Amino acid sequence: MTQQPITLIGGGLVGALLAQQLAQRGFPVDVYEKRADPRLAGFSGGRSINLALAERGLQALRSAGLADDVLQRAVMMRGRMVHTRDGRSGLQRYGVDDSEVIWSVSRGALNMLLLDAAEAAGVRFHFGQSLLDADFDARRIRLADEQGAQRSIDAGLLIGADGAGSALRAAMNAHAPLGERVESLGHAYKELEIPPADRLPAGALRDSGGQRQFALEPHALHIWPRGGYMCIALPNTEGSFTVTLFLPAQGAHPSFATLPDAAAAGAFFRDEFPDLLPLIPRFAEDYDEHPVGTLSTLYLDRWHLDGRALLVGDAAHAIVPFHGQGMNCGFEDTVALADLLAAEPGDSAGVFAEFQRIRQPNANAIAAMALENYVEMRDSVADPHYLAKRELGALLGERAPAHFMSRYRMVTFTHLPYAYALERGRAQDQLLQQLLRGSDRAADVDLDAAVAALQATLPPLPALRHG
Repeated sequence: MTQQPITLIGGGLVGALLAQQLAQRGFPVDVYEKRADPRLAGFSGGRSINLALAERGLQALRSAGLADDVLQRAVMMRGRMVHTRDGRSGLQRYGVDDSEVIWSVSRGALNMLLLDAAEAAGVRFHFGQSLLDADFDARRIRLADEQGAQRSIDAGLLIGADGAGSALRAAMNAHAPLGERVESLGHAYKELEIPPADRLPAGALRDSGGQRQFALEPHALHIWPRGGYMCIALPNTEGSFTVTLFLPAQGAHPSFATLPDAAAAGAFFRDEFPDLLPLIPRFAEDYDEHPVGTLSTLYLDRWHLDGRALLVGDAAHAIVPFHGQGMNCGFEDTVALADLLAAEPGDSAGVFAEFQRIRQPNANAIAAMALENYVEMRDSVADPHYLAKRELGALLGERAPAHFMSRYRMVTFTHLPYAYALERGRAQDQLLQQLLRGSDRAADVDLDAAVAALQATLPPLPALRHG
């Protein structure tokens, strides 16, 4: 049976992977992307330079036959390397061992790999094509090329994977309101760069022994937590690190409003991040040239117009980046949708409704956990009570693995639904609080009694699915 043609708006990470998955299942797919082909023009996405790839995203890439190729271009991160104000640092592992790690991947390199894979599967890409509007009754869309020339085409089944600023979502909302709400975090970000170690000025590295490619430990996500704000750094394969400064957008110092230029920001870094500043030799140029990015969460009541149009990934549920799950959640979307469409290719209305029913509670859950993780990263990772809960949780996970797994591990290293991880994580946190009784020392807790309380209070975890 010939599958109905699909028109996909957006050729970024989620759009390219979804297109490949649909083509593999026999659907004719055309993708319209407003940017130029990054394989020809170079990648200039205007988004974060690198991203954290975890088990959910890896599983989607495995299903597409691409996981090994991607991991060859990624840097393993074992945990958070926390840098304190007094210059000390320490690693907080994400998982139990090196079987539970996350991976730093280049957005541009990953996007180009996914485009190649989709084209090899038969997908047709049309670059430099911006969606202007859509006639959902006639099933036609209007596009404009880079010179402004317009054309209308038959659309087939419409799917929007065109990101948080989705043009298809705007067209759908104009046709029938989707219940859109955008909640700004009130914080923003700016990206800087630590170059490879051999490009740093003499004296920038405290550890001058050996010829290291990386200026910092490469197998970690580095965090400089400072309470209401922070810096993080993710490694890149060529030896550099992408540094991201997160600050309030407006308000009292420090905020991007009170640090309008590199001179003001440099003085702030000398006070707050004195060990980091020497590693960013182009600090002034980076700070003045790189834009300030906004941070918001998108909520929609409806992700689809009956069986005519559907939104996926950030176009449906954009979240803040503090759990490293935006891409992973979007990749999970692609597998769910491709499987549903392949099973019921003639019932797009039923498929779209079922896709929203399955995925929306999980999208809302990871949105909530991403917001909570910002507070954890910028503040809690250096808090003694948080560290005591973390230590006690690790001990319970060792003694009673069928009953306890940290929320972070559930989100990052299993395929348990996000909504389950949120609910179970809150129940486990409440139990840890009760066991510690305000103490900041896990050693104060009777571990045998704690295990008994855990097993009496919470049911066993579902059968865990790892990659």
